[in-house]
Amino acid sequence: MMPHDSSSTAEAGIEEQHLLVERARKEILQRHRTGPRTDAEPPIRVMARIVQDLERECVERGLDPAAVRRGVVNRTIGDIDVRRITEWEGEPGGPTDFRSLAEELGIALPGEDLNGYIAPGDGYRWLREQMMHAERRLLATGYDPRVYDIHSVGNPVLRGLLAEDMRQWGMSVSGRHVALGLGAADCIDKVLRGIAHLARLDARAPGAVLFSAPGFNVPELQAASYGYRLHSARTRPEDDFKMTAPLLSQSLEENPDISVVYLIVTNNPTTFAYSPDELSSLQEVLRRFAGEGRRIHLVADLAYVGTGPPEEDRARMRSLTSATDLADRTVYVGSWSKTHTLTGDRFGWVVFGDAGFAADMGVSWTNSVGSLPGEWQLRFMAYHTLFRDRPELIDKIRGLYRLRRSRLRRQLETFDKEHGLFDHLYLDNDTTIYNWSRLRPGVDCFSVFEKTGIAGIPGSTFGYSDDYIRFSIGILPVVNG
Repeated sequence: MMPHDSSSTAEAGIEEQHLLVERARKEILQRHRTGPRTDAEPPIRVMARIVQDLERECVERGLDPAAVRRGVVNRTIGDIDVRRITEWEGEPGGPTDFRSLAEELGIALPGEDLNGYIAPGDGYRWLREQMMHAERRLLATGYDPRVYDIHSVGNPVLRGLLAEDMRQWGMSVSGRHVALGLGAADCIDKVLRGIAHLARLDARAPGAVLFSAPGFNVPELQAASYGYRLHSARTRPEDDFKMTAPLLSQSLEENPDISVVYLIVTNNPTTFAYSPDELSSLQEVLRRFAGEGRRIHLVADLAYVGTGPPEEDRARMRSLTSATDLADRTVYVGSWSKTHTLTGDRFGWVVFGDAGFAADMGVSWTNSVGSLPGEWQLRFMAYHTLFRDRPELIDKIRGLYRLRRSRLRRQLETFDKEHGLFDHLYLDNDTTIYNWSRLRPGVDCFSVFEKTGIAGIPGSTFGYSDDYIRFSIGILPVVNG
């Protein structure tokens, strides 16, 4: 009699579970395709709902959680969950042990198990001690974060620190140029609200906002709510999906109502970043129209500036900030949500190129957020100290992003050979936390999910074609890449 091979039996059981998850996936998608549809539900919500329904179905069927994790991979969400990082190389706790990021960022609780790495909690305690020091520093300047801040733009110490940070990009500003916000989206909302308010004070309509497609679409909803008209400039693959000077010029000539241009300097979803020369060309177009009497504000979204090679980010930002003649109509929106994996903390800020413009915009902060939470500002200051003292943490975060992007590309290439899914797998500029690729004719995000178990977001979510799909490396690690 042959001896029983328990490992073979276990492997057979795992493969059977994988097949059951695959069957459940196909059944859920079949129900979606044949069930009632509504055009009012955006594609990103449709995909999110399908993933949630499938995960719930797998639980109800009692399927192995490990098989479900392998067969249902949600790559719709962009945020990095540092508690779920599993990647590590070399010695545990070493510079390439990415599991320790949660400890080093002060997020992991003392004694928390991070996929085999036990957090001592030193970072957690240090961060709170720094918050105490920050509060003492503010009180010494006469600012009490525990009382109502009538100006609502945030404490002067932190604003001054963020202004100093702009000097690395050749921009000389003070705290008077800076206003704090609860993440980049909140900051953009306040900027659009403020510009619309200033227009109405001059008995003018807010005008219109120009967006490039594909692009992050939340500001479109914000702009519409404040009475702006929306214009979209469709970019081309041969231009790496970037706004070109001719396209911007054409859009401004054809739409004289445009008062705001929204520019994502390092793009979501496409992962391509503007070069210094490309930014200079766009500014030259704005300069020409300014000479004709047009007042057009440039809102530069920097949410992903910091995810790429530092020298390249520095070059593009120095080019952008060098146009001092456009300072009074340029707004820079920063955030640590993606660059520093701190999405839940909502650290965002705005830098206005002109102090007078910043003062005029203050009413938008006063009449919206009311007063920024004192505890939030103290935590923001503590993190500013952390990244100033330990810049290597930023390099580590970039390293994690680079590792996951390369693994995801290899995984998608493997699936493409097996299923014939992609017409073009685009390389990124070593930036952001996404992959943007073109699907083959007849393939959509739902058939990709059915064949691979990876859920992405269709291109129409970003004002483009569903021939394209965006995947995120965020919440979940990339396995078997």
